[in-house]
Amino acid sequence: MDQQTQTELEAAAFRRLLKHLDERKDAQNIDLMILAGFCRNCLSKWMMAAAHEQGVDMDYDQAREHVYGMPYSEWKDKHQQPATEEQLAAFAAIEAAKKGS
Repeated sequence: MDQQTQTELEAAAFRRLLKHLDERKDAQNIDLMILAGFCRNCLSKWMMAAAHEQGVDMDYDQAREHVYGMPYSEWKDKHQQPATEEQLAAFAAIEAAKKGS
């Protein structure tokens, strides 16, 4: 596979991932962090880093708006639920395990 085709396929897969996450607003960021070790904010940071590597000016808010499909504050108001004690405990256990390894 040539590089251009690979890049196009990877871009298409990323767009599909964003669409999937948009369709699954019930999957909260903390749940994603607990289960997969990344969330929408991580994707935003990775996108911003990739933009900077390519010499494209993009700040964190712009990257989050791209990933969330709307300004982050709007998404947060409409879709983010407060983390439960169980979620916070699970996340803390994962973070502690990472520090211990």
